Formats: sequence, structure tokens, C-alpha cells
Amino acid sequence: MAEPVLPIPPRFDADALYFVPLGGAGEIGMNLSLYGTKGRWLMVDLGITFGNESTPGVEVIVPDTSFIEERRDDLVGLVLTHAHEDHLGAVPYLWPFLECPVYATPFAAEFLRHKLREEGLNGDVELVEVAQGERFQVGPFDLELVPTPHSIPEASHLIVRTDHGVTFHTADWKHDPEPLVGNPVDEERLRRLGDEGVHAVVGDSTNIFNKDHTGSEGEVRRSLIELFGRYHGRIAVACFASNIARLESIAVAARANGREVALVGRSLWRMHDTARACGYLTEAPRFLTDEEGAYLPRDKVVYVCTGSQGEPRAALRRIAYDSHPHVTLGSGDVVIFSSRIIPGNERPVLDVQNRLASLGVSIVTSRDALVHVSGHPGAQDVRNLYTWLKPRIVMPVHGERLHLDEHAAEARALGIETVLSTLNGQVVRLDGSDPGVVGAVPVGRFAVDGERLIPLDSEVVRDRRRMAVGGAVVVSLAVDERGRLAAEPRLAARGLLDPKEDAEDLEDMIEVVRGAVASVRPADRGRDEVLEEAVRVAVRRAFRQSQSRRPVTDVHVLRV
Repeated sequence: MAEPVLPIPPRFDADALYFVPLGGAGEIGMNLSLYGTKGRWLMVDLGITFGNESTPGVEVIVPDTSFIEERRDDLVGLVLTHAHEDHLGAVPYLWPFLECPVYATPFAAEFLRHKLREEGLNGDVELVEVAQGERFQVGPFDLELVPTPHSIPEASHLIVRTDHGVTFHTADWKHDPEPLVGNPVDEERLRRLGDEGVHAVVGDSTNIFNKDHTGSEGEVRRSLIELFGRYHGRIAVACFASNIARLESIAVAARANGREVALVGRSLWRMHDTARACGYLTEAPRFLTDEEGAYLPRDKVVYVCTGSQGEPRAALRRIAYDSHPHVTLGSGDVVIFSSRIIPGNERPVLDVQNRLASLGVSIVTSRDALVHVSGHPGAQDVRNLYTWLKPRIVMPVHGERLHLDEHAAEARALGIETVLSTLNGQVVRLDGSDPGVVGAVPVGRFAVDGERLIPLDSEVVRDRRRMAVGGAVVVSLAVDERGRLAAEPRLAARGLLDPKEDAEDLEDMIEVVRGAVASVRPADRGRDEVLEEAVRVAVRRAFRQSQSRRPVTDVHVLRV
């Protein structure tokens, strides 16, 4: 059943407290949340998601921020919970429309500076570094970043204190007793916060279907040390570039087995440089470039590669297709996929794995060995957190609808007073005796298309999608002033007909065009739009009958 359409609140009560997700609620990725009180707004995270086969030509997608752009004079700041792309990746694209201060820990700030430089915004953004555990004031919001283990350094829950109590906005998080980078969860700190009184929790739902605890990075490190010892050829490890603990574990495991580590992929070097600048990777030796690694004996090298999700331009796909300038793999070598497959990426990952197998490369995934643990909480971790915090309200976010519903069920089973499965665009009023959804605001997605942003439901993207499925036809007509053909029509049918192999079919289509022109009444042939529509309809009908396709069809009329 469709969600009910709710009105935009005619006004926002200055004495109230509102929560409005514009991204990340009902989806995984593209996180963007707003808190409003006293006529001011606070933004938490501003992330991206990635295109797929349904969005041809689109790699990066950002949320529609028009609601808060209209109120940007009241936007007091943006707080980033951590440095993953789905939490800060949209800042370089959308900050010029917001122009607010950005608050982040040193690691997230350093990583963001790299991205801002790439977009020509270095020095434009007021970027304020905030230490974890430090309380700071942003407008009417009293804020604090609370450290949490995750798969990237300095992930932080955000405590939002207002006149209406404490709201606990989780980062991506886990309860890891041995995180390797950073400290384990401070249970006593969270219990004290619960004793202080937590009004609401906005919580991560990504891993809620795991009913146990999430595994530990320490366990993965020990497993990698043992696993590397089994192989005598080249070892390549595909992992997320942002997992600094995993990168350090690969280096430790390599050293324990007499190997050196080379980084293969631009994003790995960017994260490496950020981590070194912030005092991380202290247990890791100097990493080699991919070119340096190519000179090592096969049993002395470990490559760390980007492309664990089968990304088309990443290092691992180039290696799999034997097109990388420095790294080659073959019989006796192994690739370890030290990551999970993000839903929707199954096909490209399998394609890369098949290509590697065709080269004689062995494949190891989490089905074969302990080579990956999630950075998100299992259901038992969520239960523990709510037992410590004792919130009155729980709002699941950072998940698709099934994740949100499962998270909500877990919260209700604990006896949480109010559980709200909030979706993007819904306006939740958190104060008062009856918190709940009171309206909705516009939401949407924009594709990053070169130097511009275009709506994901625009004609441009729809045409690309239609062309990917149905092909594209261009017809050129030269007609005289009376609308009679002055030359042979020209027709190109990209993705539909081969000019050499299908010459006869192309000639049949030319006859369809001739017939369409002839069918137009002489009185109407002086109107280009009438000729164009007649030919377009006839050509589309012919392709629908012959190939069951509906190509994007353009007709150009030239008067001679």
C-alpha cells in the first residue's frame, strides 16, 4: 500500500523540535538529516549514493536539498559523523547552495579537504575541526561527538541537546571489543547518558538482520595472518579504501609472512595520505606503489586493490581484464575479497570474479574464511545500546524499508514507548506528549552530470535509460518548400541495426519513412512539426513490430 501523502506543515512552531530526513531513511546511502528548533536548522551528514544499471551514465547521485536551501539563512551548520562517502560525499557538490559552517573530527575534515580541492572549493568552506568528546554550540543546539568503533577512524555518534531533551543520533557504528583503530565502545559513558535521560534515538539499521553481535576487526587480523601463509603466489586483497584498520591488518599480515604491500588505486592512496596526516597507520610500514610492487618476487608481494564492488574503472577490474599497466595475476595467485557486496552490486562483482578465475586466479570470500566483518551493529548490539540509553523514542534510519521495519520490531520488543519508522521527507515532531509525523517536505535525487546537477527523473536521464534498452534512431529529411522529399532520407539506428549486416532492414525503414512523409496531407507538409511527428510515430511503430523495441527517435527536417 502506498504511503499517505502528507501536507507540508504551513509553519514550523519555533517552540517545537523537528526531525526531517532528506536522505538515508528508506534507503542505504545518501544520508542527510535535519533538526529544527527555535526557527533554526541543523544538518547532520550530507552523503551520496551511486548510480547503477538503471541510471546509465550516472556515477554519483546526491539528495535534493531544495527544502533547506529555501531556509539556508536559518541553517546554522552541518555536522559530519564520519568520513564515508554516503555521509559526506555530497558536500563538494551541494555546499555552494547551502554556504554553512561544516563541523567534523580531524580525520573527516582532512579527508573532506582532499575532496574540496578536487572541486575547486579549497578555502571556501568554513571547516571547523571538533575533537571527539568536546561539547560545542551551534545555534540553539548543544552538541557532542561521542566516539564509536566503525570501519573508518573517528566515527562519532552525535548528541543533540535542546530545550526538549537529548536526541542521540548514531553514526554508522558497532560494538567492537578489539577495533584496532580507536577505542572500544565506552559503555559506562553511554549508561551515564541514559541515566541523564535520552528523549530519542535516530539509529543505524543496516545490519539489523544479523541477530547476533557484529564480529571484531581483531579477529580478521589474526585470520589474515594465517590465510596469507597458505599461498606462495601473488596475493591481492580487495577492500574498502576507507577501512584503515583493515589496511593496517593487511600490512601486519604481510609482514608476518615476509611480504611487502603495494597499494593499487587512487582512492586507497587518498585514504592512506589522510590517515598518515592524522596519526594513523602507525603499525604499518611504507606502502609501495603498484609499479614498485611489480618488481617483487611473486611470493613477496601483497597488492591492496580498489574495486571490491566490481566498479568499472577500479583497479581490480582492470587487473581482471588484463589491462592494468603494472599488475598482472595468473595461475597460482589469489584474490581475497575482504569486503561485503553492497546490495545491487552482485552482478559486477561476479563478473570480475569470473574474469579472474578465467586467468587461473583463486578467489577467497567471506564464505571461505574470516576475511571481513561488518562495520554496522547486529541486532544484539542494538539491543544493548537501547538498554543502556533507555530512550523514550526510537527512529530507525540508514536502511531500506525492510531494515527499518525489522529495527522497529526489535525496539518494540524492548518496550520502547514510541517507535517511528520514518521515511525520507517526513516531518517528525519530537516534542510534546504525542510525537509523530506531522507532514512532509519535497525530496528527490540529483545526478552529478559533469559540472551540473540534473534531476534523476529528468528527461535527460529518462532518455538515457530508454536508449540503453530500446536504442536510438535519428532520421534526417531534406524537403522542398512544398514538403516533398528533395533527397533520399537518412536513417541511423544505433543499437538496433548494423549498417553492414542489416542493410536490407535499413532500406525497409527508409521506405517506412517515405511512406510516412507521403501520408501527410499536402496542406500540412509545410509544417515541420507535422512531418517530424508522422515519421517518428511510423518509425517507432515499425521497430515495435519488428524488434519489440521502442527506440528514442529524433527526426530532423531541412528545407531546401
